[in-house]
Amino acid sequence: MNPMGLLMLLQDKPIIVDVGKQPPPTRDLTFDFLIGMFQMAGLFLLAALIGSVIVAGVIILYKRRQSSTGPGDPGHTSLRI
Repeated sequence: MNPMGLLMLLQDKPIIVDVGKQPPPTRDLTFDFLIGMFQMAGLFLLAALIGSVIVAGVIILYKRRQSSTGPGDPGHTSLRI
């Protein structure tokens, strides 16, 4: 199609925009966004806390088992944690 035909097609069907009706104003989302952001940060901190407790527990159990089954070295002190 040539440019003149396209221009004629555009002029045949005008674009009408109704500006008389405005949508109702919405609530400010910044407060909701901040609450959601802090909730997500709290979930990440909770997951990190749970993960670190699990890793620390595994390390402590491993150290206890290693110290009870291994040969005792009189040159060191065991803390019995």
